[in-house]
Amino acid sequence: MGRATDRRGVLRIDLDAAATGRTSVRRQDSLAVEEPLEIRVGAAGPGRRRPLAVTMRTPGDDLDLAIGFLLTEGLIRSADDVRTAQLCAGAETPNTYNVVDVVLSPGVPEPAVDPARNFYTTSSCGVCGKASIDAVRTRSVFAVGDDPLTLPAAVLTALPQRLRAAQRGFDRTGGLHAAGLFTADGDLVVLREDVGRHNAVDKVIGWAVRERRLPLAGHVLLVSGRASFELTQKAWMAGVPLLAAVSAPSTLAAELAEEAGLTLVGFLRDNAMNVYTRPERITT
Repeated sequence: MGRATDRRGVLRIDLDAAATGRTSVRRQDSLAVEEPLEIRVGAAGPGRRRPLAVTMRTPGDDLDLAIGFLLTEGLIRSADDVRTAQLCAGAETPNTYNVVDVVLSPGVPEPAVDPARNFYTTSSCGVCGKASIDAVRTRSVFAVGDDPLTLPAAVLTALPQRLRAAQRGFDRTGGLHAAGLFTADGDLVVLREDVGRHNAVDKVIGWAVRERRLPLAGHVLLVSGRASFELTQKAWMAGVPLLAAVSAPSTLAAELAEEAGLTLVGFLRDNAMNVYTRPERITT
């Protein structure tokens, strides 16, 4: 539920149009919607679910976002750990349905709400509220280092164009990040867009959890921006052996990829790339 884009009146100024005598014009422009989503988690029963996280996101695929977040934070391990997940009414008027209520299956530990491990996230950075790097270095149950994935470099360099061609929201707004899951043959499996890079990835992973596709062995996860520590961790938690980004990775992303045995690719554009870890998976 909810809209991904909205229209707003703007004053367009174009100095190159001076020859026509109209350097400014009022028109409608499409903006990417950014709204808070509260994720409540707990056992079944009245009053058992407590707010765990608030993230600024683009509405749409909110259940996937919530489930992907719980998986990549190590709070659940599979779809079997979730009894129900539903979009609920919030306190706003008119109602925006900006709350996801997740009921954990019997026997699944409820997350401890620790003020020192603040789960508030912005659309640009998902881990900046956490107390320390140790708190976010959640270890995956999947051994991505053992994944036998190999693929030609030519397949990999073709992926950014395929990702861009499927970005409908970006076409309208120019303001949405994308994450796409591809097969080793370069086929797009699923794509999600969001104002936040980490949200787009969580939406992809949450979809995979609900489709019971984990681990995502033999797949490539491509992100439209840079590759951060957090996105590398999310890929590892989902069992993805290769994370590629059209922009730069961070030092912590490269260190974590090395530790996990995950292939990390950056600057994937214009038929070129930098391979930072496990380059043997990419053939030339």
